[in-house]
Amino acid sequence: MKEVYKSNVYKSKQSETVTMELYDRQLEALNLEYEDLYVDTRFGKAHVVKFGKPDGKPLLIFHGGNNTTPYSLRYYTSLPSRFCSYAVDTVGHPGKSSQTVVSHKSLEYGDWASDVITGLGFEKMNCMGASFGGGILVKLMCAAPEKVEKSVLIVPSGLANVSTLNLLVTMGIPMMLYILTKKDKWLEKAVLPMLGKERSIDNATYEMVRHSFEHVAVKAGMPSNAQVEDLRNFTAPTLVIVSENDCMFPGEKVIAKTERMINNLKTHILKSQSHMFSLPDDVIDMIVQFINE
Repeated sequence: MKEVYKSNVYKSKQSETVTMELYDRQLEALNLEYEDLYVDTRFGKAHVVKFGKPDGKPLLIFHGGNNTTPYSLRYYTSLPSRFCSYAVDTVGHPGKSSQTVVSHKSLEYGDWASDVITGLGFEKMNCMGASFGGGILVKLMCAAPEKVEKSVLIVPSGLANVSTLNLLVTMGIPMMLYILTKKDKWLEKAVLPMLGKERSIDNATYEMVRHSFEHVAVKAGMPSNAQVEDLRNFTAPTLVIVSENDCMFPGEKVIAKTERMINNLKTHILKSQSHMFSLPDDVIDMIVQFINE
């Protein structure tokens, strides 16, 4: 009898194999000297890529949803190289961590992130998360505020997400049409709202998005929005960086929300940017100064 392939992340055994091959190619393209680590969490093993300055300040990095750690790192490669960085593959998403799916509505992502910090041997760490990874960091700030030394949130989910209906109309329908037809025009329509009208899809983004649609059981739910009472015990310094034209997590709304919830706060708005972008050098310098000060 043929063995039935079961996965919470990949559509087939072949999909898992080609994802691991893509992951390794993406990581190799970053030209980093790195070490693979695995730590135990209550949701299974977590894979961590350690790289950067061995004597630098520790920095834990959470990547975007439905893509890989090395793909996300390409948007700010020079930043983590200035720290002793630990980039963790999100549980239940493409990568080398456990395939356990956790709830995006509860604090389970925060519990998982807390376990990663403990597993790495730290009591607390500087943490950075972008997009979905920002939402994971927000969950950590709620679930285990004592584990966060400083927090850097870049176009984060989990604070002022747009409605699911809004995303379904702007991105979900083109995504479904691409899956059904495999026509590139629908892939472009699905992704362009995240890039902005003036930008085109670069090869790495095209490859990652197409791969996710074809091989990954995409998780549509973003980490749910935190409320004021959820962060009542969080006091660590926090830097929030948002985009003016973000179609998923509107910049002005994210800042307004964080200003009501976090006292020790700095904010920065990237003018004329949408959701996906490479961090400008001056913003990288801002983050480095914030963590080091």
